[in-house]
Amino acid sequence: GILIKGSNYLEKLSKARVVAFDKTGTMTRGIFEVTAIHNTIVNEEKIIEYAALSEIYSSHPIGRSIIKEYKKELDESRVKSVKELSGKGISALIDDHRILTGSEKLLNEYGVKTVKCTDEGTIVHVAMDNDYLGHIHIGDKIKPTSKEAIASLKKSGIEKTVMLTGDEKTVAEKVGRQLNIDEVYSKLLPQDKVSIVQKLIDEKNEKDVLVFVGDGINDAPVLAMADVGIAMGALGSDAAIEAADIVLMDDDPLKIAKAIRIARKCMHIVYENIVFAILVKIVCLILGAIGFASMWLAIFADVGVMVSCVINAIRALRVKHL
Repeated sequence: GILIKGSNYLEKLSKARVVAFDKTGTMTRGIFEVTAIHNTIVNEEKIIEYAALSEIYSSHPIGRSIIKEYKKELDESRVKSVKELSGKGISALIDDHRILTGSEKLLNEYGVKTVKCTDEGTIVHVAMDNDYLGHIHIGDKIKPTSKEAIASLKKSGIEKTVMLTGDEKTVAEKVGRQLNIDEVYSKLLPQDKVSIVQKLIDEKNEKDVLVFVGDGINDAPVLAMADVGIAMGALGSDAAIEAADIVLMDDDPLKIAKAIRIARKCMHIVYENIVFAILVKIVCLILGAIGFASMWLAIFADVGVMVSCVINAIRALRVKHL
């Protein structure tokens, strides 16, 4: 269930010391549900309707959860234009009204004053013609193996774990505490993730390797710039899978630690085989030089060493689970 695109990535992965994660879809299930609608000045159904129409062309899990909550067929003809603002939300012209759907930052940029939500979770604010309508509370669940995955990474010798997300600080820190992640960065735009990963690369030792794990189209630039990029293959975007060096086919974060253990065991076996082959050949050369080598010894030094190394390499098929 682990696709490694080249032996060079396997070698790099064996030296991993820092692992950074995206949150949504990587450490959490990425299956969102609308749990509440707050501070509305219009009917709650009207807020969901406008938000769903704004997200009509969106493939983002949050957008799809809003459309799912609407439960009715969307009339595409009511949507005149849609402008997606990366990492902030959507500005759409619906029924000749300008609808803003997204983060607090997006609405503030348009001069709309938002109402704070005290609940922890993803908050989508909605405004019409620069008048605040209310906000939608959306929940996501941590994957069952995420906490075990972080513990397994630390047991495997990973020195630092980092989580990067565009979510609000309270949501990000709550997930970070639950999973025991060392550093958490929140409210990030796609370009912010690139800056943070570059900072992490600059801070680490030259020989150490930074691994980034993500699944979304916004993660593709970071997956490409990290020393080793790992993508979630089952629900991950095509761009993320293409940019990554390693793909986890079942989206299980526990496989990250397993991939690192496989890489380390493979490299350990490689070095064992190199040392064994060179030592045997040196011994045979010395024995040959002083007249003690026979044809059988020469055959062992050639074919015997090759067979021994292949048999030793078969050990790579068995990797212990922590």
